[in-house]
Amino acid sequence: MIRIIRLGSPRSEDEGLRIGTVRRPPRGVRKDDFAAKDFYDVWFPNLAPSETLLKETASLEDEAGWKQFKRRFLAEMKQAAPSRDLDLLAALSHHTNFAIGCYCTNEERCHRAILKELLQSRGALIR
Repeated sequence: MIRIIRLGSPRSEDEGLRIGTVRRPPRGVRKDDFAAKDFYDVWFPNLAPSETLLKETASLEDEAGWKQFKRRFLAEMKQAAPSRDLDLLAALSHHTNFAIGCYCTNEERCHRAILKELLQSRGALIR
């Protein structure tokens, strides 16, 4: 099963591998400490919003900004490579536990909420 989590939050006992779906590693943290400080075990920027999208949609707090971000991020995830990555994660969710996440405090205005929807639509098991 997949857990959708905030990177840096305490790990659940049966969480499994933690995957960081973020554009950049955490600032001020040594690479050797990423896992120990509960950020991630594997960095997987393939499912992060593009640098361009992040720059052009700075405010996700208002409804219009969030809708624009969501529309554009969904378009990015329809491309062949991210679509295959989502298919792989959805299939893996039936065989092992793992978590994917981002740093955002508000999951409702974070790309991980969109990833959750995309994974569910592919039949992923989500906890």
